[in-house]
Amino acid sequence: MPSDVAIEKSDLLLRLGATVERVKPASIVDQEQFVNLARRRAQEHTDDPNRPGRGIFADQFENTANYLAHQSSTGPEIYAQTNGQLDVFIAGAGTGGTISGVALALKPLLPDMKVILADPQGSGLYNKIKYGVMFSPTEAEGTRRRHQVDTIVEGVGINRLTQNFSAGMSLIDDAVKVTDEQAMRMARWLVEKEGLFVGASSAVNCVAAAITARKEGPGKRIVTVICDSGSRHLSKFWKAAGEIGGQDVEFTLDQILDPSS
Repeated sequence: MPSDVAIEKSDLLLRLGATVERVKPASIVDQEQFVNLARRRAQEHTDDPNRPGRGIFADQFENTANYLAHQSSTGPEIYAQTNGQLDVFIAGAGTGGTISGVALALKPLLPDMKVILADPQGSGLYNKIKYGVMFSPTEAEGTRRRHQVDTIVEGVGINRLTQNFSAGMSLIDDAVKVTDEQAMRMARWLVEKEGLFVGASSAVNCVAAAITARKEGPGKRIVTVICDSGSRHLSKFWKAAGEIGGQDVEFTLDQILDPSS
């Protein structure tokens, strides 16, 4: 995994008996990028006669079983739980499996339902949906600070089109850009007001859902996904977000949704 992700993610795997390689973040075109390295390690395991079993490369970004699982399970579950009364579905995209699968499941049943991408800063998917161009301002020459998506948020945001995202991209109606500051404020608001201790991806989804709710007006049913726990983000996202119940100014929802406040 990339060396800049929260340390507790690799710590958990270590406790479960895994061998973990934390590697320098890099572009997908680099053979030492974590996805490419994982593919190679799986093949090395298979080819080694001294190691039992064989290597498996799950390929979560490009393996279309990802979006198909959400199309056959998550989408129908949402439809059943809302009794088919749904106006907007919102989700971020890392692999793109959730948003594509749910869109493919629900759009044929609810053609007027909007599908909206929640995208963190530094990701190029927002501009791809809004303007048809895969570009993030942080990718401009002289501005890029990291090798991946330039955000504290983990789990969503990417600067390439995966097969999973491409499968449902034509069904995505709009996109909402969410800043790191908005996501951190929302995470604190959720735990202080709702008792929900969420991770970065969930916070991004909730910011986009709130922005959309304000735009759509009363009477709309808007669904998003609380897809990660704050316990996986303690050393990075939550470290930056600050302590709960501290001396910081208490945020209102309006202050969260308006990046300038």
